Amino acid sequence: MIETLKKISFDDLSKRFSASFVYAILSSIAVNFFFQPGHIYSSGATGIAQIIHTLTQDQIPIAVALYAINIPLFLVAWFLIGKKFTIFTILTVTLASVMIQLLPVTVLTPDPLINAVFGGAINGLGIGYALKNGISSGGVDIVSIAIRRKTGASVGSVSMSLNAIIIVLAGFLFGWKYALYTIATIFVSGRVTDAIFTKQKKMQVMIVTKNPDSVVSCIQAELKRGVTIINNAEGAYRHERQTVLITIITRYEIQTLKRMMQFADPDAFISISDNVKIIGNFKDMEMNG
Repeated sequence: MIETLKKISFDDLSKRFSASFVYAILSSIAVNFFFQPGHIYSSGATGIAQIIHTLTQDQIPIAVALYAINIPLFLVAWFLIGKKFTIFTILTVTLASVMIQLLPVTVLTPDPLINAVFGGAINGLGIGYALKNGISSGGVDIVSIAIRRKTGASVGSVSMSLNAIIIVLAGFLFGWKYALYTIATIFVSGRVTDAIFTKQKKMQVMIVTKNPDSVVSCIQAELKRGVTIINNAEGAYRHERQTVLITIITRYEIQTLKRMMQFADPDAFISISDNVKIIGNFKDMEMNG
């Protein structure tokens, strides 16, 4: 672990530590100011920790349950995903668990709907901010990435199944109206996360360039993307021969593309189509491992 830390730049370390700390604060606020007072469950590992806390009649704190759930997943991440990914995940889960334990449960409002909406929004804000800065909050994230890397399969059903179990348990423990509030929380949290974390939004990039070899090399090295090459394209104005390159990136990678093109070919013409749908082989780069 020490050797892995030595390979991480100070800027990267400080950026991810700050993101972990922000996530920990927002997560603890969502749990202790909204979810617990409103008898509402979060999604994922936090929701499971809340269930354990309730079933043990508050004998096992949410923070302890959350950390215990993640311990075996840390080992999975270390061996199947990557050491760097695991180190930052441990940091994030540790900070979140500590903050949840230290921050007192505070009733801001008894209204469960308000608690569901605002708790979900704050939780989604924390998750989206964490993902945007390249860190994971642990739990289902680890399982999803590990399965995807091993099998290449989509594992959205894992998260959906887990959340369905949490919703059903919320209904049994607190009443079915609270199960509906939990659904509202999970929905709001997901929408806010999607609004902040834009990595999953695909974009088609068309590059018209006179230096295709340099551009292709940069795309493959920096973005790890495939490129379709169309040779002998002709411009209608000067009738010059150029090459058209087509690739797919995520919105998260736009700044990297702009920076890369300044080096590869600052005179290239670049057209970007937003929110394209992809059918076929497209692999996202997970958190750098």
